[in-house]
Amino acid sequence: MEENRNKKKGGKAVIVGGSIAGVSCAHSLLSAGWDVVLLEKSSGPPTGSPNGAGLGLDPLAQRIIHSWLPHCPHLLHKSTVPLTIDQAKVLQTNEIIEMESDLLVAADGCLSSIRQSFLPDLKLRYSGYCAWRGVLDFSGNKNSEIIQGMRSAYPDLGKCLYFDLGSETHSVFYELLNNRLNWIWYVNQAEPELKGNSVTLKVRDDIIKNMHQEAEKVWAPELVKVMKETKEPFINAVYDCDPLKQIFWSNVVLIGDAAHPTTPHGLRSTNMSILDAAVLGKCLEKWGVENLFSALEEYQSIRLPVTSKQVLHSRRLGRIKQGLTLPDRDPFNPKTATPQECQELQQKTMPFFADIPSVLVDSAQCSA
Repeated sequence: MEENRNKKKGGKAVIVGGSIAGVSCAHSLLSAGWDVVLLEKSSGPPTGSPNGAGLGLDPLAQRIIHSWLPHCPHLLHKSTVPLTIDQAKVLQTNEIIEMESDLLVAADGCLSSIRQSFLPDLKLRYSGYCAWRGVLDFSGNKNSEIIQGMRSAYPDLGKCLYFDLGSETHSVFYELLNNRLNWIWYVNQAEPELKGNSVTLKVRDDIIKNMHQEAEKVWAPELVKVMKETKEPFINAVYDCDPLKQIFWSNVVLIGDAAHPTTPHGLRSTNMSILDAAVLGKCLEKWGVENLFSALEEYQSIRLPVTSKQVLHSRRLGRIKQGLTLPDRDPFNPKTATPQECQELQQKTMPFFADIPSVLVDSAQCSA
């Protein structure tokens, strides 16, 4: 009863973006006693990869998600996690809906249109390389020669992520639930010409064929066969941006990739988004809607130092793995690399990797 009396009054929030950042924020704010409306422009999964490619969750992020599913502790380990959030959709119309809220949360990704309205001169930074990506669905042939070959060459497949380092390139591949295999191959190249509000590109058959030929020169035959068997692989141009100095304005706040576009090499995007959501929820619960500025100010003071360093470290990891120049070291060569140089690539070197924000330490969100 004492806890309920001390709990600050919640408000109403509109969250723009229904990816992991937006959905996580919705859960966190609902737990804090806020009313939530979640807006998502898409009515279905992306057409380029309808099955998804998996999310890399660190232990703290898993504990936070478990806390949002108190009555279903095993859901996280299943193939999907059904999350019910109020959702407003107006599809294929010119209708304009006006909503009143105390808080607008921008969870609309690295190309955030809401962020652009506050930072119109901010430009994403091209990393110097793109990623070929694909998901091989082998549910119809679990014992195919290709899959058996992969399991023989990579015996821990299904238990870990495999990283393969080449000369000025690297690849990542891992098995997903429901008999799917996700693979990524990073290739140094000039910045591609993007169309629309997307960092992914569909590619012609002749370009895919050329990719297969180049892969034969670099990767093990078992991995090349997976690439050749994958239907409709696509290219993802890799961007980040220099850390922002501010992530809220009045009653508008950024979370997830909208707040910190980052390269994927530290598995940070998902984990930073979940931490953003959890911290924002606790700050709003602590201060209440009547002290919204103080809540957002505390959220910013907690998250900015962490995400800024993690974005720059992920950038560094990518440049090392791709053999690109850095001011303090020679280009990485996997054939001559020392143990110390290889150790730098480990995930645990990420700044704040095991850090738990103080606002969460005594929270039920971080209970074991």
